[in-house]
Amino acid sequence: MTDWLARCRSARDDVESALAALPTRCEREPIVGSGEGGDATTAIDEAAERAILDRFRLDGVRVVSEEVGVAGAGGTTVVVDPIDGSLNAKRGIPFFAISIAIADGPTMDDVHTAYVYDFGTREEWTALKGDGARLDGELLTELPKDELEILSFEATTTAFVAENAARFVGVAHRLRVMGSLAITLCHLAAGRLDAVCSLKGCRSVDIAAAQLLVSEVGLVADLPEASPLAAAPLDLERRSRIVAAATREQYERLVSALDTEA
Repeated sequence: MTDWLARCRSARDDVESALAALPTRCEREPIVGSGEGGDATTAIDEAAERAILDRFRLDGVRVVSEEVGVAGAGGTTVVVDPIDGSLNAKRGIPFFAISIAIADGPTMDDVHTAYVYDFGTREEWTALKGDGARLDGELLTELPKDELEILSFEATTTAFVAENAARFVGVAHRLRVMGSLAITLCHLAAGRLDAVCSLKGCRSVDIAAAQLLVSEVGLVADLPEASPLAAAPLDLERRSRIVAAATREQYERLVSALDTEA
C-alpha cells in the first residue's frame, strides 16, 4: 500500500532543492513556455514540476498538474500544483506552497489525502478523509469567528479587487490578499481567517488538497458558478470561483455580495 504522505514529503524536498538551485528573481521568473492550464510557464514553475513528477508517475496513477496537464491513467488520481503562489515565489515573498491531493476517483469528492506545505513558514498541512485536518501533525480544532472579521480575496488583480471590494462592506470587516489560494484555505481551516473568496475561476490544482482540510473541520466550501464542489472533475478546466466560510449562511452572504456577472 502506498504511503502517500511520505511520497508527498519527498516531493516537497524535491521542490525545495529546485528552489535552492534558482535563488534569485532573475533566475526564477523568465518565461519558458505555456502550461496546459493556460498560464505562462516560468523557469521556477518548470523546475519545480520537473522535480516532482517522477515521484508520482506510477503504474495505475493519473497525474493532473499545472504545467504538463493530464498524464497517465488509472484508478488513482494525483492532483499537483508544484508552486501555488508562484508570483510570490518568483519575487521572494515567503508565502507559497506545494499542493498535492490524492484521489481514488475522478472528482473532488474522491480526494482522500491532502498535503500542503508552506515554504515560507515551513508549516505542513495534511488531511485524511474521515480523520480530520492537521497542522504539523496536530489536529485543527480552532474554528473561524461567528462574525466575518477577516475575509481573504485570492486570484486577484487590482481590477478584480476594485470591482468587488465595495460589495463586501457590511459583510466582512477586514480584507486580506495574500497570494496563495491553497495556503489561504488552510488558514481558514485553522480559524486564522473567517472566509475566503476567489475572484476568478479556479482549477482543481488550486483547491483539491486544501478543500479537504476545509471539509474535514466542518466548514463550507463551494463553487457558486458550478456547484456542487464535490462533483467537480479533477482536471485543468477553470469552472468557477470558490467561496468558503464557517457556515452555509455565511457562504450565502458572501455569494450574494460577489458580482455574479464577473
